[in-house]
Amino acid sequence: MNKEFKQLLGEKNWKESRVNYWVTKNERLIRKILAMDQKDQKREIEATGEIPIMSYNQTDFVKNRVAVEVQFGKYSFVAYDLFVKHRAFYVGDTIDVGIEILPMKSLQKNMSSGVAYYEAELYNIVRQGRGVPAVPILINRYRSIMKPIYIIKCIMGTYLMI
Repeated sequence: MNKEFKQLLGEKNWKESRVNYWVTKNERLIRKILAMDQKDQKREIEATGEIPIMSYNQTDFVKNRVAVEVQFGKYSFVAYDLFVKHRAFYVGDTIDVGIEILPMKSLQKNMSSGVAYYEAELYNIVRQGRGVPAVPILINRYRSIMKPIYIIKCIMGTYLMI
């Protein structure tokens, strides 16, 4: 299914996006370099005698300030997508909204064990309360790749059925 999404969205000029940055074990230093470009981050880390570690955030598809993550993997990756990936691209002013595509339970039960599904992840988001996640999010649920059923839109903690 991931290959089909890549082909379908690729035909519409949606492209993977990757942002590289440097990290270290020093929290104060990370706070200082957070807004710097990656060359300055590395130089600043090295100047303090710390060891720079290359890292990155990647998202499956980006176009017109919208990020799309297709998630047919383990349930733990959904939280990472919502609270790390989408947020990093939002805070970095690359996107205005993130879209997470998840299988519905009816599709997920035919997949390998541990795959996230829409109904459970919607519950997890609602349980967090208003304003969480801190990124405007659109969650798409699918019974199959070709049959969109419903869309739930989560914008700044407001949930609407469309």
